[in-house]
Amino acid sequence: MANPLDMQRSYAIVGTGGCGKTSLAEMLLFNTGAISRMGTVEDGTTCLDYEPEEIKRRGSIQPGVATYLWDKNRHFMIDIPGDGNFTGDFEYLLKGADGVVFVIDAVDGVRPLTKRFWKHSREANLPTIIAISKLDRDRADFSMAIDSLSSLDVRPVVLQLPIVENGVFAGYVETLTGKAYRFDDKGGVTECDIPDSLKDEVSLIHDVAVENIAESDENLLEKYLDEGTLPQEDLVSGLRKGVLNETIFPVVCTAALENKGGTFLLNRIADLLPSPLETPGIQDEAGGTHPVSADGDLTCFVFKSVADPVSGQLYSLLRVLTGTISSDSTLTNMTSGETERMGGLLFLTGKTTTACKDPMGPGAIVGVSKLKSTKTGDTLTNSKTPYKLALPELPPQLMTFAIAPKKRGEEDKVFAAVQKLLDDDITLKLEHGEETGDILLSGMGQLHIELAVERAKRRFKVDIDLKTPKVPYRETVRGKVQVQGRHKKQSGGRGQFGDCWIEMEGLPRGAGYVFEDAIVGGAIPRQYIPAVDKGIQESAARGYIAGYPVVDFKVKLYDGSYHSVDSSEMAFKIAGSLAFKNAMDKLKPILLEPIVQLDISIPDESMGDCIGDLSSRRGKVIGSDSQGGVTEIRAHVPMSEILRYASDLRSMTGGQGFFTMEFDHYEEAPQPVVDKVVAEYQASKAE
Repeated sequence: MANPLDMQRSYAIVGTGGCGKTSLAEMLLFNTGAISRMGTVEDGTTCLDYEPEEIKRRGSIQPGVATYLWDKNRHFMIDIPGDGNFTGDFEYLLKGADGVVFVIDAVDGVRPLTKRFWKHSREANLPTIIAISKLDRDRADFSMAIDSLSSLDVRPVVLQLPIVENGVFAGYVETLTGKAYRFDDKGGVTECDIPDSLKDEVSLIHDVAVENIAESDENLLEKYLDEGTLPQEDLVSGLRKGVLNETIFPVVCTAALENKGGTFLLNRIADLLPSPLETPGIQDEAGGTHPVSADGDLTCFVFKSVADPVSGQLYSLLRVLTGTISSDSTLTNMTSGETERMGGLLFLTGKTTTACKDPMGPGAIVGVSKLKSTKTGDTLTNSKTPYKLALPELPPQLMTFAIAPKKRGEEDKVFAAVQKLLDDDITLKLEHGEETGDILLSGMGQLHIELAVERAKRRFKVDIDLKTPKVPYRETVRGKVQVQGRHKKQSGGRGQFGDCWIEMEGLPRGAGYVFEDAIVGGAIPRQYIPAVDKGIQESAARGYIAGYPVVDFKVKLYDGSYHSVDSSEMAFKIAGSLAFKNAMDKLKPILLEPIVQLDISIPDESMGDCIGDLSSRRGKVIGSDSQGGVTEIRAHVPMSEILRYASDLRSMTGGQGFFTMEFDHYEEAPQPVVDKVVAEYQASKAE
């Protein structure tokens, strides 16, 4: 009897913002009967974009999860957001999938962010089908989209060649079988003859596809060289083997809004992507590998937490890694050590939930509510030899805003409300500013933070103001100096005494902080040396010239003295702080400003305006490339100059510009910037 897991599929839909991912997901769910009608992103009626903020901005801000049956086999889908503001946990979400449907826009082809998503998908070792989307659009160009794949270093096997008549995506030719089909008004197909204008192209693409399939397997290659061709059964088996080995990437055609290509893609997902039993195993954080099986110990991974849109209650989205889960499963959280009872398991399709009554094996994605101490990124297991799933490192937050209540005295209420958002968005960071007392909210970009605040207002009924973004400047030093830090205080009773000598010097950018203990002969007792280090680090965190952390320096503690009665950890901590300040006085610290790398995608005609704008922002263009009417520019720009770049780029490009941003390095700030930052710091202290 066949194992039902052999035909189970769990996959992520990946692509850049605006490429048509969510519309494609909508088409697939409609064709499987999971939804009764197709909604649209423009109308805010899609199944997977249901948060008010998603409907308002017409784009995904959190992953959409769905389950459906195809040929009586269960499939699980994750629609990953494509906007760089909402992809900080991208690699976590891929941990929920066994394969990828990678969406490329037929109008724009490969975009800058496409390359980053592709890189992450390859690093996750996920077999991938490429779907060319939006073939119903005016400027759609299938050949351009295929050619743009060369920038991803892809060996594509084109499974469908679109039939386009008078600008209409009218049907397709299956290149491996040589059969042609026309669409009807509802997206169904009927077989037809291959148009004469496509016969030569179909023959060429067929030959290239057969050659690529043959080259992915030594036995097939030998057979192909001997016979000059391959039979259909070898093409089918070779194609799947190449996909699973990630040496072949099949390409299909879609036009989601017209429901064209959905059935073909669903069949290719079933035919080509792996079952959970075909995955290479589970990598734990210690470097070990664990086999995947429905039998034996149960291990799950929480790849996302989402809030119920009605109750606000959090669901933990679990991916079953191995074993079988049921509603009475009891697991240990490997992060907190707490025991968690699963309770009712749920299938999610957008905001709709249905009870999962049957035990579910590897690959299943289920929602669980009311877990005590479980958060995104946690591993849950009942294994006799427990382990934690190896996790990718989250990218650092790129931008910080200060947030404040509109009414005085509600700071704690605002902090608590935003703190709750961190449960379902691990790419946010919330903290109190030590110097100013501000509540600081950091995220992946301005839009990310603005929408997080909107959600907090809506869910928790708090009024919040956003203040000017905080640029994460840093301070550092050059040269070398030797100084003393001496703290002595006598107040009638037991006094305080700590005395240390340090040598402090600047280090190269990115070297961090280094503390060297060079005390000999007991000049300072061993138990007080960590206190000196702590005093220096705490002072460095508070900054010196403008309140920003001091970085990239080394301290060597080489001498000092102590008092047998009056010395204490606190006294030496203060002495370390005083030594740091004395050293900063002599070393004349400098201000470092963060430089980000911008990858900008714009229409060719906007290039002049964009380059000029970057120059006015003190940006340095480090490369550009034009393909298919789209220019990609890569530039280094001070972060302080692009805090509100998104709206400016939209204005310059008529809404067609797109960019991604990531921190690159720190550089010494020019004097006018230093003067401005220091003046703002002094003014804030005065207030």
